[in-house]
Amino acid sequence: MNQTGKNAAAVGLDVGTSHIVVARQSDEGFRFESQLNGFVDIPYAKLTEKVLQMENIPHCVDGSRIAVQGNESGQLAELLKVEPRRPMSHGFLNPSEPESLERISRIIGALCGIAGDGEGPLYFSVPAVSIGEQDHWTYHEATLRQVLGELGYAAKSITEGLAIVYSEMESSNYTGIGISCGGGLCNVCLAYLSVPVMSFSIPKAGDFIDRNVASVTGERANSIRLIKEACFHFNGNFADKIHQALGVYYDDMIGTLVATIKDQFQSCRGLPPLGRPIPLVLSGGSAIPRGFKDRFKAILKESDFPVPISEVRMAEDPLHATARGALVAAMIE
Repeated sequence: MNQTGKNAAAVGLDVGTSHIVVARQSDEGFRFESQLNGFVDIPYAKLTEKVLQMENIPHCVDGSRIAVQGNESGQLAELLKVEPRRPMSHGFLNPSEPESLERISRIIGALCGIAGDGEGPLYFSVPAVSIGEQDHWTYHEATLRQVLGELGYAAKSITEGLAIVYSEMESSNYTGIGISCGGGLCNVCLAYLSVPVMSFSIPKAGDFIDRNVASVTGERANSIRLIKEACFHFNGNFADKIHQALGVYYDDMIGTLVATIKDQFQSCRGLPPLGRPIPLVLSGGSAIPRGFKDRFKAILKESDFPVPISEVRMAEDPLHATARGALVAAMIE
């Protein structure tokens, strides 16, 4: 399956709990744009509105307030010592946020724009059904498709784990295990010759780590997220309580992820005879810290995993792999 030279106007969209990423093909390969999937309210001032316009920062004026969306919302929230408001929670539209649909529509609209003449197909990511959680999948998928339809796109969905397979496993004929460790969920897909055999997600991911580290250190979850993204890594020698707590909850997340994959594979009937060991690819923002792959491999090795694994590797571009896989799906349609 040749990933290039097909449907050059296609669009791939990763609608993640933490970030929304759009992927398009360019002369140089793949081009990505992203925004933080959050917003923060600040008091309205005419000068503030003018500065936001000059800086091309996504925002919306609503009476006495300005809702600042996207990348700047995290930094503003930190300066104001508040938590950013989140349009999504645990991988799905946030039922506790009354403005979730409006805000996510604006962020998606700013990234994708209105579909023009000759615009190719668009595939957007959705999570797999989360084990042990209420099923919000049907509403979430249909609502995002409606949002994109209002922008003029005939959009189709692809599960996040399968998007990782499409992005990273051309060399194994799209056979293997794709894992995306995001903000709201860790998504898993086992595919055989590009056909998804098993897909699921678990609700322990980046936000789980941030909330729990915040609760034991007295910090805000947004502050923990910024520290985690800036400097956390696995080295067994933590300099302070925050880094020590991050290590504890990362181990909890990875251990739960490996144990759940093992349990799902062991309980699945009708797994195809794979014939040979298969690759496992890790991706997503929560897999970025240095040493994550080695820690995952160590826990996997201890688990007596039921499927032979040929290699465990990181996606070429972990932050953009889901959007890239969605774009591949759109390009080959």
